[in-house]
Amino acid sequence: MTKKYQGCAVGIDLGTTYSCVAVWQDEHNRVEIIHNDQGNKTTPSFVAFTDDERLIGDAAKNQTANNPQNTVFDAKRLIGRKFSDSVVQDDIKLWPFKVISGTNDKPMISVKYKGQEKHLCAEEISSMVLTKMREIAEAFLEFPVKNAVITVPAYFNDYQRKATIDAGTIAGLNVLRIVNEPTAAAIAYGLDKRTNCMGERNIFIFDLGGGTFDVSLLRIKDRVSHLFKIKKDKVFQVKATAGNTHLGGEDFDSRMVNYFAEEFKKKNKVDITGNSRALRRLRTACKRAKRTLSFAVVATIEVDSLFEGIDFFSSITRAKFEEINMDLFNECLKTVERCLTDANMDKRAVHDVVLVGGSSRIPKVQQLLQEFFGGKELCKSINPDEAVAYGAAVQAALLSEGFKKVPKLVLQDVTPLSLGIQVIGDIMSVIIPRNTSIPTKITKGFITDYDNQVCVGIYVYEGERAKASDNNLLGSFDLNGLPIAPRGHPVKVCFTINENGILVVSAYEKSTGIMKEIAITNSKERLSSQEIKEMIREAEDYRFKDEKFLRKANVMNALDDCVYKLRNALKNKDIRLQLSSKKIDKINSEITKATNFHDTNQKSEIHVLENHLKELKSILQHIISKYV
Repeated sequence: MTKKYQGCAVGIDLGTTYSCVAVWQDEHNRVEIIHNDQGNKTTPSFVAFTDDERLIGDAAKNQTANNPQNTVFDAKRLIGRKFSDSVVQDDIKLWPFKVISGTNDKPMISVKYKGQEKHLCAEEISSMVLTKMREIAEAFLEFPVKNAVITVPAYFNDYQRKATIDAGTIAGLNVLRIVNEPTAAAIAYGLDKRTNCMGERNIFIFDLGGGTFDVSLLRIKDRVSHLFKIKKDKVFQVKATAGNTHLGGEDFDSRMVNYFAEEFKKKNKVDITGNSRALRRLRTACKRAKRTLSFAVVATIEVDSLFEGIDFFSSITRAKFEEINMDLFNECLKTVERCLTDANMDKRAVHDVVLVGGSSRIPKVQQLLQEFFGGKELCKSINPDEAVAYGAAVQAALLSEGFKKVPKLVLQDVTPLSLGIQVIGDIMSVIIPRNTSIPTKITKGFITDYDNQVCVGIYVYEGERAKASDNNLLGSFDLNGLPIAPRGHPVKVCFTINENGILVVSAYEKSTGIMKEIAITNSKERLSSQEIKEMIREAEDYRFKDEKFLRKANVMNALDDCVYKLRNALKNKDIRLQLSSKKIDKINSEITKATNFHDTNQKSEIHVLENHLKELKSILQHIISKYV
């Protein structure tokens, strides 16, 4: 039986470019996508650092052009990766912020905050975005939120998934479960649009977002009680999944940026590729043009004073946009085909093709996908930006106590990558093939490599390469105390994966009964508990500093308002006639002092400002009560 957690739980779609939070509401019998303080249901996954404060979401994105070096985005593309990875190195060339190599080749983002240089890992940046999403949920629900289900791309590896859990922990969240994004979208589609699904239905989820691309093939069916002939619950069985954790709208934008940067160079004989501010402004214009091309055949690019005072005006046709990105679009189709092959299913057996993710709105992508499925009408009935958070919210409600009306469903997911051990010759011996349904338990027999071998080293890998060392090492342990025996003595290795995707590996020798078991935690690569505690402390420190800044800013605004009202009061002839010249001089003196405080607010302590505000309010109140 699934463990239930106390307290309300939310579903969070932690996206590369935008994030979204949702909650199941029993009183309305539906999922509520929660809007942020700007009234938007999606929040930019941006974090910015200034001399005064830290900004998250819309506020961070809005000041990007003026502060590109200290505005961090695309952190999801770094999570769980090495600094030396070629994909990281390619991204660094496009990002205005600085990324350096840290301990164990971990990429660290270097920013300036309050005059000091800080090095932050991707988990910390993601935790800040998650903190924002938690605060958005708390403002809507009007009580603290501690539990959450967070979604990840289906092709995230073990380390990337655990790093996402670390980010949630730093944000003060108890991560109940990590759910694959296309699986969450399938829940949204199955519950919202296919409530009366009879029999089995094969659903293909095409999820093309801002930075990642996933596809999943699921079978949805109603499980019926044979005794009473009534529907018990809906089963979501993932048949296969495939994807690319580094393909999405950001890549299409980058192609456009390169195209227009080259055009600017040809027209003006000036290279802008070394100027981060110019590239950021050009990228913003390209994003706008990309969206325009989803409904128009031509889009214009207009950037005033793009570089060295030179204005840039140009246009791009939908045909040209498709041409410069066609290889990426074709890559999407290859992934679709691979998923169907893994599931051993003909494309004609697919009932519904569901579009998810903002980049799935691109007309050429839809055209190619529709042609691939033989002209089948694509399902565009669910909001591609909100579907993943919707499914996560349903899963969160199912894992929490107190929700009575949430639809009953059984989720049967799969492992995205093959899991196995290294055998002689550096060969990857697969024990759990990719797309195996979880939870699962598989045992495989192995033999010793040489005579009188008393110890066997078990090295656990994930990946699809034949050479073990080319795959991702998850962990290792030794099985000691084997009996003295010739080469070829049998040893059994068992892999067990639970519903949360946590892998436990054990090795067993029958004649002696010796067994050793470990839960693969990737402790060498993951953040230590001490590092997580330190980041939680820093996150709290950020919150304190942000609150301090906001408090000071509110006082300054109130001072400004008081000065304005007092000046207006002194302009009133009737009031001036009733005030003595000494009183008028005192008020003017207080106004001058407040103005000086405003001009030098960085040096002023909050308690000094608050005391002066109290004095000004007292004077204003006296004038209003006595003379108005």
